Amino acid sequence: MRGFLSTIWNTKGLARWILLGGAVVTVVFLVFALFAPWIAPFDFNQTRDASGAKFPKLQSPSSAHWLGTNDQFFDIFSRVVWGARTALEVVVISVLVAALIGLPLGLVSGFVGGWVDRVLVFVMDALYTIPSLLLAIIFAFLLRDALGGSIVAVALALAAIYVPQYYRVVRSTTVSARESTYIEAARAIGAKPTTIIRKYLFGNVVQSVPVIGTLNAADALGTLAALGFLGLGIQPTEASEWGYDLSRALDDAQAGVWWPALWPGLAIILLITALTLVGEGLNETLNPALRRRRLLPVRFPARAAPQDPPEIAETAK
Repeated sequence: MRGFLSTIWNTKGLARWILLGGAVVTVVFLVFALFAPWIAPFDFNQTRDASGAKFPKLQSPSSAHWLGTNDQFFDIFSRVVWGARTALEVVVISVLVAALIGLPLGLVSGFVGGWVDRVLVFVMDALYTIPSLLLAIIFAFLLRDALGGSIVAVALALAAIYVPQYYRVVRSTTVSARESTYIEAARAIGAKPTTIIRKYLFGNVVQSVPVIGTLNAADALGTLAALGFLGLGIQPTEASEWGYDLSRALDDAQAGVWWPALWPGLAIILLITALTLVGEGLNETLNPALRRRRLLPVRFPARAAPQDPPEIAETAK
């Protein structure tokens, strides 16, 4: 971790500011997600205040409801804050599951080769040719009977999209690294294949995973919003989801009621942009070929005054 932070600190130029700018916005949404019960004034599906009075329908922003209310009598600010927690849960689960499946499959396929490699390449290429949104819709339908419209079901549907991406990148890196000198030396001393993969290959191929994970997180957020917009994502009784709220607000926006659509859409745009900036900044910061390093000042030691030889000093006396 110290080396990672040192690399970022010693990087200069636009890449560093892109990374920091995206990280600041991402941290704001992380705070919303982690502290939603304390930040949001109401629950995500709450339609009545503490006295039991029902919230007004489609009320414009006011002191009681900072961002207004929507057509379902929900407080929009609370829905936006709780939606950050939903987005965080779905993104983290989908990216972690995809990495935990794609990373070992890519390592084994690239290192072992043979028929195992050919079968895995065929399966992953077949999945990769299907458009990501269509593949997410297919898995959402398949998982709906087993898990319903829950956060886990949508996260697993999104994870199926990104497994081929991790597999392709890790396999490509493994194929180029398995013929390296240090791998041949490990084979020569009798290291087992599992030892070579765990101790020598894993550390080299895992360096690109954080960049892929960050970019996949931005894409997962957009796909999650698309599923919610189509009514195939998380059910409104399960959690607050920005895509669903945006879909419900379309008719109101056509009637001139702008606030139910503005804030969920703005949250989606801001978080996707922030995650994309973090991914691009990490790519240019961690890639030695793209990174511009901070130049440190060079200081030379002061030169001592020349001393006269002893025989010249005696003559001068």
